[in-house]
Order: sequence, then C-alpha cells, then structure tokens
Amino acid sequence: MTVVKINAITVSDDSGDELARRFAARAGAVDDQDGFEGFELLKPTDDRTTWLVVTRWRDEAAFQAWVSSPSFAHGHRSAAEREGKPAPAHVGVSSELWSYEIAGGSTGATID
Repeated sequence: MTVVKINAITVSDDSGDELARRFAARAGAVDDQDGFEGFELLKPTDDRTTWLVVTRWRDEAAFQAWVSSPSFAHGHRSAAEREGKPAPAHVGVSSELWSYEIAGGSTGATID
C-alpha cells in the first residue's frame, strides 16, 4: 500500500526561495530508489511560511530502506559539504515528518 511522507518545513519569511533552490539542486536524487513513487515540493500561496515536501512510497519498508541508505545521507548533505567545504546555514526553522496512507481519491480520468 502506498504511503505518503510529508516533511513540513517552516522557514523564515525570506528563506523560501533558498529552500526551493536547494531542492532543485537535488532534483531526481531519489528517483531510482526502490519503492519511490513520487515527489512534490509545495510552496505556500498565502502568508504561511511552512513548505511541504511530499513523497510517495510503495510501502513503509521502502521509505525506511531509503532513510537508512547511504544515498539518503549523501542527498541530505549540501553541495558545499560534498566538496569538503563548510555546510551552509539551515534555512528551516523547524520541521515535522507526517505519515499517511491513501484512504481515497481520484485519478481525474474520465470515461467516454
């Protein structure tokens, strides 16, 4: 059963664009992980400062295998750190990991 993991990252008012830039620099890094089904970075369109990182996984075991993998650790290091330089300052003020399973929905497909 597909599981959805949402990392709710709260940033300061002026850090959202930097968060988006850092995720763009890592685009596709998890695509080949066994059990990975999809990713979206959701930017707030109101006055909130919490961005949502939404990933979908085949099951909890696939997600846990990724979290325990060397590719997870490597992917969560900054480009500077991978080059042996100091890590940049964090842009997140806080974060929470939420876990869901799909209980219903729609594909948006129509039947002719």
